[in-house]
Amino acid sequence: MSTVLEIEQAVEHLPEEEFQSFAQWFDEARAQRVDAAFEKAVLAGKFDAMAAQALRDIDAGRTTPLDEFLRRA
Repeated sequence: MSTVLEIEQAVEHLPEEEFQSFAQWFDEARAQRVDAAFEKAVLAGKFDAMAAQALRDIDAGRTTPLDEFLRRA
């Protein structure tokens, strides 16, 4: 595998059409990795405490309905 520097240099020298194609591929690949990491975190319960706190805040009336919040903006 090439080093990051070699990859950066190769990308810098791509013709515009190839650069756009690479950029689209890279954006999709990055999004897939982010989605996979997020799903793994959700399944591991990493957001459970945050969700529980949000539900407690709702039950305690410490939240603002979205439509009311948007009217204020």
